[in-house]
Amino acid sequence: MAKKLELNLPSVDDLFSTQEMRDEAKLEKVVDIPLTEIDNFPDHPFQVKNDESMQNMVDSIKSYGIQTPAIVRQKEDGRFELVSGHRRKMASELAGSETMPCIVRQMSRDESIIFMVDANLQREYILPSEKAKSYKMKYEAMKRHVGRPSKNGATVLLNSDNKRSRELLADSSPDSHEQIRKYIRLTELTPQILDMVDEGKIAMRPAVEMSYLPKEHQEILLEEMVAEDKTPSHVQAMKMRKFSEEDRLNEDVIHSIMQEEKPNQVEQFKMPRDKLSKYFPAGTSAQKIEETIIKALEILRKRELNRAEAR
Repeated sequence: MAKKLELNLPSVDDLFSTQEMRDEAKLEKVVDIPLTEIDNFPDHPFQVKNDESMQNMVDSIKSYGIQTPAIVRQKEDGRFELVSGHRRKMASELAGSETMPCIVRQMSRDESIIFMVDANLQREYILPSEKAKSYKMKYEAMKRHVGRPSKNGATVLLNSDNKRSRELLADSSPDSHEQIRKYIRLTELTPQILDMVDEGKIAMRPAVEMSYLPKEHQEILLEEMVAEDKTPSHVQAMKMRKFSEEDRLNEDVIHSIMQEEKPNQVEQFKMPRDKLSKYFPAGTSAQKIEETIIKALEILRKRELNRAEAR
């Protein structure tokens, strides 16, 4: 029987390309991609505002173009998903650009989440809501991948080493394990209350306690805060959480707790709202009423001083 002859023939790629060309093809390159083919990252947790900083970026792009390429990944439908560069994309659109320089990187959904969060956490100022949502996204992505090696070199996924996912998250983040736990809890707040945390009206500690209240009780508490123009202290928030866990929290209990005087609360002058109702439209906040009364009193005081000087 004739022995089978094995020939080590070069592949088609070898015949028509050099090793240098094949290595070059594997390298990441900067390519100009039409903005109409780039989709924003789903549920992107970081706000992109058309503010003064954005306008400065628009002017820079008009003059010099984009200096740092965005990072995108290609989806199954052929379109591109923006992983890093949402502000650059908006600025490019406002500048009238049709394309944006991008690096197309091979990443899975979870790898892109981790990369997106890490890239944005380096910013100088981040809102509590942005940290809350981004930490939760990254935490869930890491839980799905903890202990699994990355499929490619695009993003290094952490292995467990007997650590929990949140501990691994803290290892690669600017906040501690406990701080990350608190930020993730904030995602349980209603959007309106979370906005108050961003605005600095509610401190972190009471906000975390409030996050344990059912949504219907958070809505009642929100109405109380708006009507009385006050927010709960940490102690008050803890009381409401305890009553809720004992299934004893209701509208009356919330109102009663919110009426308690805080240790650092100075004595306040109070006037029944019904006496002021004819002077202010329905729904006017207590803060607006107070500001208007103070201004009116200042005007009255100046008039009295002028009259006294004219005598």
